[in-house]
Amino acid sequence: MPQFSIDPNIARAKTLDTSFYIDPKYFESARERIFSPSWQFIGTTDQAKESGDCIPFFLLENYLDEPLVLTKDKSGKLNCLSNVCTHRGNLIAYESCKTSQLRCKYHGRLFDLDGRFRSMPEFKEVEDFPTAADDLKQLPVFQWGKLLFTSLNPLVPAETYFREMIDRVGWLPLDKLVFRADLSKDYTVNASWALYCENYLEGFHIPFVHAGLNAVLDFGEYSTEVFKYCNLQIGIGKKGDSCFDLPADSPDYGKEVAAYYFWAFPNMMFNFYPWGLSFNLVQPISPSVCKVSFLSFVYDESRLGMGAGSGLDTVEHEDEEVVEQVQRGIRSRFYSHGRYSVKHEKGTHHFHSLIAQFMG
Repeated sequence: MPQFSIDPNIARAKTLDTSFYIDPKYFESARERIFSPSWQFIGTTDQAKESGDCIPFFLLENYLDEPLVLTKDKSGKLNCLSNVCTHRGNLIAYESCKTSQLRCKYHGRLFDLDGRFRSMPEFKEVEDFPTAADDLKQLPVFQWGKLLFTSLNPLVPAETYFREMIDRVGWLPLDKLVFRADLSKDYTVNASWALYCENYLEGFHIPFVHAGLNAVLDFGEYSTEVFKYCNLQIGIGKKGDSCFDLPADSPDYGKEVAAYYFWAFPNMMFNFYPWGLSFNLVQPISPSVCKVSFLSFVYDESRLGMGAGSGLDTVEHEDEEVVEQVQRGIRSRFYSHGRYSVKHEKGTHHFHSLIAQFMG
């Protein structure tokens, strides 16, 4: 395994070795080294509104593929639990339902909605039973507005992970977000999940790839800010375009901000527009294929279809074309590294630095 290393000085640094994008062993090792300790999106509070709601899901299906279940117990608390029975490993909840307890359909083991073991038939003779190991594993749940996140093995608290984003746009009415399935879509992209992310992380390509987006953004004012586990690109609108009504205490007050593009390591994009949030989740499928889910949440429908937050499907297809060609190009015998634009590729350099850190 090569030592992935990125010079902290972007002016001297070379990009990530191409083996990371194409070698199956790095795709496999990233599962535990990068994705397992990261925070991941698991849905919204609208999916579990009432006590007794039970929603099974697989965390990053087909990659982490961890069976989990979101429950709301009688106290009104949201719980994220392992959906695997501690007796013989059967999945407990097969589909969404309303229930007062979780019962395994295999041998009848019973759990409360907070994961605590309740009872088990025909186990009177078993010694030292039950123990804490018979409870369902409970994972942390972090809530921001209506958005919910968990982590299989968190290295840092979610408050630390998302702090800069929450501080910057916490004034937005995220408790009023309404999911719009009609404006949401999944895309299959024939490229590494990491190539897709690094394309997102620089506005350098906008004038060359996105004519429509470039028409509503002032590229000369486009900027990137780098934090510990996330970064921010600010899209400044041109005069007369749809922009945020910023509060006076915002550090961006007085600017014509058309979009806040936040990225959280390793695979989540929070695109805030005056109409709401376009949340993008990049899900690894294979070394050369990923699925990108565009999930639209609206709080001001009157501003839909305006400014930087319009034409998202067109922008996505333009990005797909580029990253799919990069996926083909990096297999070349004549390419292993590139260099960074100091002004425009801070976000990509940051991403590569985190990959090198987490991969060891």
